[in-house]
Amino acid sequence: MILACQNISKAFGVNQILKDISFHIEEKEKIAIVGINGSGKTTLLKIIMGEETPNDGQIVIAKDTTIGYLSQHQDISFDNTIYAEMLDTKKHIIELEASIRQLELDMKNADGEELERIMESYNRLSSKYDRENGYAYESEVTGVLKGLGFDKSDYDRHINTLSGGQKMRIALGRLLLTKPDIIILDEPTNHLDMNSISWLEGFLASYQGSVIIVSHDRYFIDKIATKIVEIDNTKGIVYHGNYTYYSKKRGEIRASQMKAYLNQQAEIKHQEEVIAKLKRFNREKSIKRAESREKMLDKIEVLDKPSEVASEMRLSLTPSVESGNDVLTITNLSKSFGQNTLFSNLDMDIKRGEHVALIGGNGTGKTTILKIINRLVSKDTGNITLGSRVKVGYYDQEHQVLSLHKTIFEEISDAYPDLNNTKIRNVLAAFLFTGDDVFKKIGDLSGGERGRVSLAKLMLSPANFLILDEPTNHLDIQSKEILEEAIRNYTGTVLFVSHDRYFINKVSSRIIELRNKQLYNFIGNYDYYESHKDNVYGVTDRKANPFTSVSGESTLTTNNNDDNFVRTAQTGNNTVSGGSSSKEDYLKNKEEQARLRKIANELKKVEARISEVEALLEKTDEEINNPENATNSLKLGELAARQDELNTELMELYEKFYELEENTP
Repeated sequence: MILACQNISKAFGVNQILKDISFHIEEKEKIAIVGINGSGKTTLLKIIMGEETPNDGQIVIAKDTTIGYLSQHQDISFDNTIYAEMLDTKKHIIELEASIRQLELDMKNADGEELERIMESYNRLSSKYDRENGYAYESEVTGVLKGLGFDKSDYDRHINTLSGGQKMRIALGRLLLTKPDIIILDEPTNHLDMNSISWLEGFLASYQGSVIIVSHDRYFIDKIATKIVEIDNTKGIVYHGNYTYYSKKRGEIRASQMKAYLNQQAEIKHQEEVIAKLKRFNREKSIKRAESREKMLDKIEVLDKPSEVASEMRLSLTPSVESGNDVLTITNLSKSFGQNTLFSNLDMDIKRGEHVALIGGNGTGKTTILKIINRLVSKDTGNITLGSRVKVGYYDQEHQVLSLHKTIFEEISDAYPDLNNTKIRNVLAAFLFTGDDVFKKIGDLSGGERGRVSLAKLMLSPANFLILDEPTNHLDIQSKEILEEAIRNYTGTVLFVSHDRYFINKVSSRIIELRNKQLYNFIGNYDYYESHKDNVYGVTDRKANPFTSVSGESTLTTNNNDDNFVRTAQTGNNTVSGGSSSKEDYLKNKEEQARLRKIANELKKVEARISEVEALLEKTDEEINNPENATNSLKLGELAARQDELNTELMELYEKFYELEENTP
């Protein structure tokens, strides 16, 4: 054990964030901390680092353990060039190398004991230099820089001229090169492209130290973590496996927890109803039994309602009209901005029902292609044809058509007036808008929040061709899963750009990569792409292969059967003019009196049996509490079974008595 969190609790005022969080990490172990936004993940990291103090619990760290921490938001200012700053992490090796070189010079002019002393120092420092991988430190530096997306032309750039995202990459690179015993990373993939993320996965997976990561990148977690710590409703649950295992197991546990919660709630409701009936019965013994049940009810440890299972918050996307088989055809598409040619002579076609992910490095032109299709950006050359009956729904974080003066709820309800309040609230909840959040003005929302409102609107649209640009940005893991499930079950066509590889893997049936101004086509999900991409990069594939599949045709038959109608029973309406006869009144009164006598007799019988059962219960209770029977497990079992039978019968008698009383005038 190299680090342990022991019963960590943290509250800010009355707001409990963490409660009794416990887990540990072994040497070389890789763990991920997951949970919804605001669940306390970053707070927990700060407690581990000593930046926050827990209200209860403690952090135990093994002696001489070094920890490196990269937070989500930090003030980064390096008065240095990129290469020099990274090389500074190897300063101790450089100084060690200089000492070795000096000893080599000293050897030339030494002999006897002095030479032995120099040789001893030389051997000791050389061994240390070797252990520190001194012979390859420059390769380490250049390897990390390359992995994080910097090439040699960037080495002499001054860090203070870089963007915030680039500075974060430098900070990450410095941390990786220092090689602490434990690396702690808070959302490390936020400022990396897909190639850099893939490189970082490999680096961390093979890292000889321990790693703790907080991330919303599920594919990243899946590749690295061997243990998942989930923070849910202030508590921590440990899963021994990667993200895929955790996701499956969590669903099973949540379903079990929800079942237990609902069963307990049903039992509590039943007991409350029984207590109310016992009190209405208003007998001394029934009131005592009601009071006894109330005491038992007070002792029940009420289960907390588990957080919603994603599968219970499903979004159903149904195209209003089915499009033709040819949804989108692009030929000879070209686009340049000034001297910068993004792409030229691109051909691409998409068929009905395909879920196509368009991927590629930053700045290659993916979003531009989506905007050209939606006529938000003009093309230089080429033709774009939408097929018959194609209705496009477009989501672009930079092009959100929202009314700033409306509330979130009004934005949805005005766009879809046929939706009831429950449906609107359920959809908004899937995109993290709950409670009074739905009454916030659009104009008061952040860019990310507006994006989520736009996405919610799109998910309700009758479009049959969805075009999505980074749809999972600003969503937490649960919302991503809800969106994934909706798109996976969507029978229309989808073209989307995303850096979320887990989302791509779950949703796409085909991947098109824009690389080196050309398109490369992969018929499969992201895992398929990862395993086959190196085989095709050397081949020019300007035309994306048409998606082909063999599937059975389904026929929808509408049966307009004339026999399908509602039969209305007609009864005769007998009317007697001038009043009813006295004979009829007499007969009716006689029947009523007989009915009441029958009820009275049944009430006496039920009441008598209630007294008998109550007496038997008292006797059984006495026998159970008799010290002589305390060690007789067989007899106690028989008595307990008898007690259950009598209690069941008694409750049935009470209910029968109450029912008969209600039918008595």
